[in-house]
Amino acid sequence: MVRYLSPTRRSLLTGSLSATLLPLSLQAQEAADLVLHDGPLILPPLKAKRAEPFRLRVKNEKREPTALHWRGVRLRNDMDGAAPLTQKPIEPGETAEIIFTPPDAGSFLCHANWRENSGRQIADGVIFPFIVEERKDPAVDLDLICLLQDKTSEEKTAPRLLINGSDQPLKHDLRPGTRLRLRLFSASTQQMMSVTLDGARSYVAAIDGQPCGLFEPERQTVPLAPAQRYDLFFDLPRTEGQTTALNVRVLGNDTDKPTTLAMLRTMGEALEARAPFTGLPANPLLPEKIALQRATRRDLTLGRAPKGGWLINGTPADGFGPTPLLSVKKGTPIVLGFINKTGRPQLIHPHGHVMRHVHLYDDGWDPYWRDTIIVPEGRTMRVAFVADNPGSWAISGGLDGRDGPLVWFKVT
Repeated sequence: MVRYLSPTRRSLLTGSLSATLLPLSLQAQEAADLVLHDGPLILPPLKAKRAEPFRLRVKNEKREPTALHWRGVRLRNDMDGAAPLTQKPIEPGETAEIIFTPPDAGSFLCHANWRENSGRQIADGVIFPFIVEERKDPAVDLDLICLLQDKTSEEKTAPRLLINGSDQPLKHDLRPGTRLRLRLFSASTQQMMSVTLDGARSYVAAIDGQPCGLFEPERQTVPLAPAQRYDLFFDLPRTEGQTTALNVRVLGNDTDKPTTLAMLRTMGEALEARAPFTGLPANPLLPEKIALQRATRRDLTLGRAPKGGWLINGTPADGFGPTPLLSVKKGTPIVLGFINKTGRPQLIHPHGHVMRHVHLYDDGWDPYWRDTIIVPEGRTMRVAFVADNPGSWAISGGLDGRDGPLVWFKVT
């Protein structure tokens, strides 16, 4: 059985994040309770099984409304958490029940998504990994969950990096040859990071929760934008006394010195050698193809209004307007071009779907699925997806979680 490395409930309550080996105990088929309150939170990861019902009761003990968005999960529309488009927010004192059946296995992220205060709530900890397990576990010894966050003080100093809610690095002694699945989650609301694995040879097996063709990242480094996820697989060295470190840099910082957030040391007798890891199975319900030649197309210029606020093609885009950006029948391929004139990078996230980054002249696309794409300032990026999930879906932007252009589209 795969073991998960994550904080126990007791350690969460006491504030001690000394790592403990335990299987994630929540059963996807049974209701669970999640209580949200004011102030800093450290919420445990939740898990589900692909194609099996997941249920969660959420009680809001905050003094303000909230909503939970399941980033990257192609779930039913009325559970997406894009309040007030898909459902009402959870008001103070209310309890809401969330029920859906995840169609895809992978590493996903649940976070606050009430437009008026989501950035602050995410910074306070209303964000946690949501793991949908494969029907058959991959052959690994340890599943290591790493939720990376940043805390920025009011003084203009470098942000403080946290892992699983702690500013102390994870330190573990493991047998030589241990095979790990490292699930990287960015819980940052503002920072772009680069994450390097030193001391082992890792392979990327999934991006934003969706399996991809196995590849070795350049210089063992992956870029991690807000809300982005990577699944890395690697074996520890086969000799005792070796250290593998997870080093993180915040891009744009004055200092180039990385922060070490995890150290894995080999101890004891080596495990038996095994065959190389060959990758994760593709999720079977993803679109088989995207017919670009018959796609519905829109180019969207992202801008700022003279007195503040967001614009898309010159029209205010600060909230969900009465009219969708477009309305299409289920199964329609869509190509959207985002032209960023906002003066800063934008994260673009179409809810309820996964997409491909299309090359500028429709001459190919990146060979992996994404649920979020970064549009640099002054650049144009195009994405393609199949509108295969009925409902009213948000397309949200913004790098810091607090604001950004906002529109919606309808799939009938």
